[in-house]
Amino acid sequence: MLSSDRSATFEQLALPLLPSLYNHACWLSRDQAEAEDLVQETLSKALRAFDSFQAGTNFKAWIFRILRNTFLTSRTGMTISHTVFLEDHPHLLETDDASPTPEDHLIRLDNQAVVREALEQLQAPLREVILLCDVEELKYKDIALVLDVPIGTVMSRLSRARRTLYQLLQPQFPETL
Repeated sequence: MLSSDRSATFEQLALPLLPSLYNHACWLSRDQAEAEDLVQETLSKALRAFDSFQAGTNFKAWIFRILRNTFLTSRTGMTISHTVFLEDHPHLLETDDASPTPEDHLIRLDNQAVVREALEQLQAPLREVILLCDVEELKYKDIALVLDVPIGTVMSRLSRARRTLYQLLQPQFPETL
């Protein structure tokens, strides 16, 4: 059983990571409901195992590893369409003179969809390493810990992921890449 101090410490470390954990869970599972379940299970496991966490080490890497392992052991294989409907985002249709126009929002959403599609075309190990590095901003050594691979493998995968992503996106954005 966790003491109230350990429980408060866990809460203080874990709560700020909820959006990142959920975002990564969405990428892994490709389903919002499954991602929510995955994050809940991750937090439950992490709380139960918190006594084994070594203070002074990287909590983010530790909990992301639990998330990944939980996903790998409980994956249901559900998939989801990544189509974005404006009706689901009514706030995007609201505008005033100082805010972006609906067309600006559509262009941004379209660009996000292009990047998402390119990421989905990457092999899972490449997608995972680029998300952990460039989205979650984990250090190479922490990514190696999360993925349980040598740091050289992390660097190699990241290089291949970025090169492949560039090749996939370059035709869509020739003026910016």
